[in-house]
Amino acid sequence: MHSTLALIVLLLAAAVVVSALFRRLHLPSILGFLLVGIILGPHSLDWIPDSPDTSALAEFGVVFLMFSIGLEFSLPRLKAIRNTALGLGGAQVLSFILLAAVTAHLAGLGWNAGIALGGALAMSSTAIVSKMLAERLALQSNHGHQIIAVLLFQDLAVIPLLILAPALASGSHALWQPLLLAVIKAGIALSALLFLGHKLMRPWFNWVASHKSSELFMLNVLLITLSLAWFTQRAGLSLALGAFLAGMLISETEFRYQVADDIKPFRDVLLGLFFVTLGMQLDWLNVWQHLGWVIILLLSLILSKTGLVWLIGRLFGNDAPVALRTALGLAQAGEFGFVLLSQAAGLGLVHGNTLQGVLAAMVLSMMTAPLILQQSDRIVRWACNSEWAHRARELHDVATRSMGINDHLIICGYGRSGQSLARLLESEQISYIALDADPARVHDASAAGETVVFGDASRREVLKAAGLNRAHGMVITFSDHAASMKILQLVQEIRPDLPVIVRTRDETDLDSLMAAGAMAVVPEVMEGSLMLASHALLLLGVPLSRVLKKLRSVREQRYSLLRGFFRGVSDADSAISDAAQPRLASVLITEQSAAAHRTIAETGLTDLDVEVLVVRRRNIRGLDPQPEMRILPGDVLVLRGNPDNLASAESQLLQG
Repeated sequence: MHSTLALIVLLLAAAVVVSALFRRLHLPSILGFLLVGIILGPHSLDWIPDSPDTSALAEFGVVFLMFSIGLEFSLPRLKAIRNTALGLGGAQVLSFILLAAVTAHLAGLGWNAGIALGGALAMSSTAIVSKMLAERLALQSNHGHQIIAVLLFQDLAVIPLLILAPALASGSHALWQPLLLAVIKAGIALSALLFLGHKLMRPWFNWVASHKSSELFMLNVLLITLSLAWFTQRAGLSLALGAFLAGMLISETEFRYQVADDIKPFRDVLLGLFFVTLGMQLDWLNVWQHLGWVIILLLSLILSKTGLVWLIGRLFGNDAPVALRTALGLAQAGEFGFVLLSQAAGLGLVHGNTLQGVLAAMVLSMMTAPLILQQSDRIVRWACNSEWAHRARELHDVATRSMGINDHLIICGYGRSGQSLARLLESEQISYIALDADPARVHDASAAGETVVFGDASRREVLKAAGLNRAHGMVITFSDHAASMKILQLVQEIRPDLPVIVRTRDETDLDSLMAAGAMAVVPEVMEGSLMLASHALLLLGVPLSRVLKKLRSVREQRYSLLRGFFRGVSDADSAISDAAQPRLASVLITEQSAAAHRTIAETGLTDLDVEVLVVRRRNIRGLDPQPEMRILPGDVLVLRGNPDNLASAESQLLQG
């Protein structure tokens, strides 16, 4: 079973099955790959050999992971959250490393092992936490901002920790010498790469891209990534550091998004192999024999990280609920923790029962992370008295704004779509109340006099405070399937007769949303394509009546709620011939044109019953131009009128 081909087939089969299963269970596939390594590794079925070749191949997964992080590394992004990232993030990582080092020293493991373990355990899972925050609409909340900032700092902290590990392995008595040497080497290597890279990377990629060969472009990405990884390894540093620098240098060019798409398959496959090899190191029999210690270590990890982050958050001035939510979001181990633990094991810093216990606790902490995040609201309400006051104040604000209005529309989400809808409702003098979970947006919109309040629309008490029982309808304006389903479930329980319109990105979730009680589901992709098609048909000279009929036909087939809406057009209007229907036409004004340097009013187009809809000047579109606007050479006028009048108008504009 140890032949190369059999190994590849086995890994591919396991990857397909595990990825499908864990996606269905809404768990990160990383845990699945770890499970594959545990089951198929040398401590169980022994179908995958723990060979140097397998480990070397898996190391490339870490290389491409760090390369992807480098692509995402942005100095403007870091600058925007530098205070939180460097302050809260730096304090979290350093304090946990110190705590782990003291604990390890007292347990007889030594300072070096404690620092290595502290760095590994200080990391949190970006994949799990960011996904859960997005599903709970908490990315824009106070604790969401802080969690993302700390995760970003942790990603960056991996680099010095990777440099530090070899120095720790050299022995505690002479730690400062190899550490100083590693810092000097890193400084020289980084300076050389960054100085030369910024000068050479963009012209080099431009030269490669000029050949218009996708194969050459992909080969070039691999060449840059692996070359810099090799260079940093030869300098006594790590492969991962070179890959990170390669990604960071490419991120400064216009090719970063193309590179990210090209490299993703390599990264995911090889990173999956890395986690398989990591799972192979876990001896489940050993873990079972020491299960009590593993559980104690798991609880110690979660509770110590939670307590430490909560304390730091309070010292940084956060309210107790915000600090606790941030702490619960960072309580688990993370992907980079496995990278650091694997390096520590390879260097001999951690081994035996300690390695097995820590590895098992990290895996279990990631498996419990979704449950902890789902129950975070209950935990915060139980632990923080001020949370009740905050919730009461939130509900009071919502109830106060909705008091006295009936037959109104509840808008869930006040982003661009919600704001556009609200302004249309205001123009028709229709009452509404908007709920949004972004405090900054709510503050600015409320200051502008708009009817929006802070509130989580997926909570029963918030919907009731917004007057759900008195509302005439509801519109969910954000395209988040999980949150929409939760809101629909609450509406079905409280007001099953209330019509709800849901926005979604495409038609993937159409059936489930309709089954959950949505009266209508509006996919962005379809509506965007209809608008593109209608504008294109009009510009090509298709009469407006024919375009409207086509749109009516498509929408009637798609939206049951709109059937009959377009049929309100009178029979008299329908009887008008296509030739009499308004069309659009574009006219380019040159220096020789009669309309050049004249105002729109002076052209006499109103006498021809022709309207100037748009004036495009130097690629800038001016909508609804005024009669006194002066027409200049190079302008493009978009006219609307019937075909005969448009022909006369074009002749009058160009020839006078």
